[in-house]
Amino acid sequence: MKKKTPLSRAHKALVRRYLLWAYKTTKESFERIERKTTQLIVDEYILGRFKGRQDAFVEEFKAYIKAKRADELKLKFSDAQGRILHPQYVYLKDRLEAIEAAIRHFLGAKELRAIEALYEKEFTLRILQARDH
Repeated sequence: MKKKTPLSRAHKALVRRYLLWAYKTTKESFERIERKTTQLIVDEYILGRFKGRQDAFVEEFKAYIKAKRADELKLKFSDAQGRILHPQYVYLKDRLEAIEAAIRHFLGAKELRAIEALYEKEFTLRILQARDH
């Protein structure tokens, strides 16, 4: 493991802000793709709870799931079978891991956990304050 790079107080503050920005923007881009997968897991569970129900609302929900699955395939995979990850997806995943490693290197594991918590808090607030649904 590499030794931490010593920084002045002023530089540490600048590095922290830059890494916070890099984490936020990269995580947002990565999750724009990745959340389709996790949402589909939940949507399939919810659909399973409607077992035996045949009505227009359930059919509309099935169509919604089908469209989301197609979108996930297009965003996450470069082949129609969903076996080869899209290069942009791989890049974002690797970039996020590298940024997390940089945060641990320059600021420590505790600060990484703090930044992750800030990100979760921000997005939870965005969801709770959204007015479009």
